[in-house]
Amino acid sequence: MKHFFLMLFSVILFMGCQEKKDNSANEAFAKNSETVMANIQNWQNETPDYSTYSDKFVLRDTGINGKDSLSLAEMKESDKMLFKNLDFKFLTDPIVLLPGVNPQTKEPDGSVRYYGNWQVTVPATDSTEAKSAVLKYYESFDFDADGKIIYQQGYGDFGGLMDALYGDDDQDSMEE
Repeated sequence: MKHFFLMLFSVILFMGCQEKKDNSANEAFAKNSETVMANIQNWQNETPDYSTYSDKFVLRDTGINGKDSLSLAEMKESDKMLFKNLDFKFLTDPIVLLPGVNPQTKEPDGSVRYYGNWQVTVPATDSTEAKSAVLKYYESFDFDADGKIIYQQGYGDFGGLMDALYGDDDQDSMEE
């Protein structure tokens, strides 16, 4: 009986000395996922909530002849132009949000990413019918310590999207 209690005590002591697992990255991912889901819904509704963005925010731009990044103010202006000319509908259902990792440590860091399909539509006018195309898109969001989006990047075939919506001759109409 003595050996049993000694073994039981040893097991309890061993288990009590185990290092507690750090769950902060999973908790941050869960919280930040809510922000990303709201971001997607708000984009679809053309009502982005810029209060979820850091003042130090940077958007990685994938334009060919443009700048390689945009500030929050520049993104707001770009969004206004996009909403003026296009309608957006997120088609991927259910959306699967995936945890990102710190590029240096390769450890989960609370960032969020997804792969999805966006239907982009040029609305009908008096002289034209509506025209839609689907953009296959990858997007990732990094967050600062306050839970604000500090870095966002997205990749898709925007040239192909514009060709499908406007054709080679009509791309200048986006700049009006």
